[in-house]
Amino acid sequence: MSKQINVALIGNPNTGKTSVFNQLTGLNQKVGNYPGITVEKKEGICKLARGVKAHILDLPGTYSLNTTSLDESVAVELLLNKNDKDHPDVAIVISDVENLKRNLLLFTQIKDLKIPVILVINMADRMSRKGISIDITLLEEKLDTKIALVSTRKGTGIDRLKELIADYKNLSTAPNVDTTVIAPEYFDKLRTTFPKQDLYKLWLVITQDVNFMPIEKKLIKDTSSFATKSSSELKRLQQKETILRYQFINGILKETYKVDLTAAKGFRATLDKILTHKVFGYLIFFIILLTIFQAIYDWSSYPMDFIDELFASASEWVKNTLPPGMFTDLLAEGILAGIGGIVIFIPQIAFLFLFISLLEESGYMSRVVFLMDRIMRPFGLSGKSVVPLISGTACAIPAIMATRTIESWKERLITILVTPFTTCSARLPIYLIIIALIIPEGRILGLGYQALTLMMLYLIGFGAAILSAMVLNKVLNIKSRTFFVIEMPNYKLPMLKNVAYTVWEKTKSFVLGAGKIILAISIILWFLGSNGYSEEFNDAEAIVTERVQSEGFSNFNQSAIADDLRSYTQALNDSVSSGVYDISALAINDSLEQKKATLSETALQQEISSYKLENSYIGKLGKGIEPIVKPLGYDWKIGIAVLTSFAAREVFVGTLATIYSVGSDQEETIKHRMAAEVNPETQRPLFNLASGISLLLFYAFAMQCMSTLAIVKRETNSWKWPVSQLVFMSVFAYLIALIAYQILK
Repeated sequence: MSKQINVALIGNPNTGKTSVFNQLTGLNQKVGNYPGITVEKKEGICKLARGVKAHILDLPGTYSLNTTSLDESVAVELLLNKNDKDHPDVAIVISDVENLKRNLLLFTQIKDLKIPVILVINMADRMSRKGISIDITLLEEKLDTKIALVSTRKGTGIDRLKELIADYKNLSTAPNVDTTVIAPEYFDKLRTTFPKQDLYKLWLVITQDVNFMPIEKKLIKDTSSFATKSSSELKRLQQKETILRYQFINGILKETYKVDLTAAKGFRATLDKILTHKVFGYLIFFIILLTIFQAIYDWSSYPMDFIDELFASASEWVKNTLPPGMFTDLLAEGILAGIGGIVIFIPQIAFLFLFISLLEESGYMSRVVFLMDRIMRPFGLSGKSVVPLISGTACAIPAIMATRTIESWKERLITILVTPFTTCSARLPIYLIIIALIIPEGRILGLGYQALTLMMLYLIGFGAAILSAMVLNKVLNIKSRTFFVIEMPNYKLPMLKNVAYTVWEKTKSFVLGAGKIILAISIILWFLGSNGYSEEFNDAEAIVTERVQSEGFSNFNQSAIADDLRSYTQALNDSVSSGVYDISALAINDSLEQKKATLSETALQQEISSYKLENSYIGKLGKGIEPIVKPLGYDWKIGIAVLTSFAAREVFVGTLATIYSVGSDQEETIKHRMAAEVNPETQRPLFNLASGISLLLFYAFAMQCMSTLAIVKRETNSWKWPVSQLVFMSVFAYLIALIAYQILK
């Protein structure tokens, strides 16, 4: 059997690297982190001819091997360290047909490491439109490599690329540029001191701060001064190297790359003027956001209702089909209820990722970053801070990791500390179900009240982040000065395949990540809600039966019985008057008495279940924390959900779904159960405008989850900042929720 080929996919940002990766691997891909660091690791399998498999590793985007960030260091480390299990047998450098000159800098550096390299020239479909012509044969000869001209949009060139990967052993590993000419004496001394080391590889080790080969780095440190030049001297030599490489590249492209300038330009410049306009740019962005939130509600309502009813029916089917017992109760009331509480939001989560992916794929998101730099500067942030803040709408963890592209430590730290204020997808399930319960479904100017409320919550979170940044900018005594530079990629129609992969991967990651936590917490909550230690729990049936006989049912159950009985009586009378049933008044009375007895028995079971839940382990715990959450308009059940949601925000809905399902035999959706909850003191719905707004504001400002705290600790290398975040955001969220409830109640 043929051995597996290790392939490293590397390139500048915005060259279509992800598109090539998707074309090669399809759905045979997975995302994780590199061991010991938070940099994302994306890998997949590509099947080649004759049963050979290629392990494709998508390296973080980098402009050159002269690293400036942790992401870039990961790429350099892998290319230099032959002992790494993922060290590539062949590297594929992805270039953009319109920016070939800049992309070739990275290509020549990798080729000089004597690694077999394939050059992919992507976006070939744009050549005729942009007036570009390339002599591929001559370019292959000059670069001493093989080239695949690819259009991921049209799916051309991928088969050629697979052939080149399979035939990688026949690729030349000869260097393109002799870098020793930039400082001959220096490199001669390096060659004498380290005769067994490759000179260019050694040069990169000296100039990069990568965490590998400790012996070689130690040797360099212990050597005389000629081997360890000062930082300023090394930077000057790096600049000389870059100039040397561009001289080589310019000479080649002069012969092989032609552009007819009359065929290009125009449209992009006009569109940029509109989308980055100091007035219309913000208006367009605001309209796009409004459209997104309205679509999230309108398009996802039907699949959500279907999923909600499906899980309610599944729970009922389990109870009616499987033999009564602990396992059946666990499955119906714990696992299905908890998982159902998160699966229902898959449509809306998927739509959110869909729109974000479309904005990124089209090139519009870079314009938003440029646009927002004007707003960010006065608050101590840069336009680059917008990337983490916008990424935070998906998840705070990768958003905080994305701050590594910010050069200024002060700006980076402020961005890390304020990013959790932005509304992440984990908060979306809470927002959506609470909004559905307390906000009517009317519209104004075609926009739904519910969509507008959701939009306001996102804006409130973003506003809190900006204001917090302003405060931190004045409080933190850290000096820094940076200049904002961003590359504007070309506009392009989003590739549906790329968008589909992104939506699939992000939604799957969200559901599986949340599902594991929710499944574990649902089982724990079911056990705590189904068991107790007190006499009240063990003798609940006798205690409640005696109380009902002497005092009657609770006000809520009395009202429910009366409503059901009224509806049943009306239905009987309608049937008689329409001639469907020909029965006497005596028979009607008998029927009503039977119905009343059935309703009373159902109400009794509900009273018993409710009493047992209140006196179970979780009930006792909830009652213990109720005095803390009661001023916010919450009962003990909501208090438990708030507590468990610290593991992950989306657990809130799953927790309530599990608690409301314990001991319940009714086939009801989570939304119906929440809507039916009544405050025993006021006999009004528990989820009303005051308590609902209080909950929404609490989650708008509260710290997101344990994972976010862990990532902040890792990125700042201190517990000082995450603990400060947790305390401030929790206290602030509590106070805002308290004020909102006390005013609105």
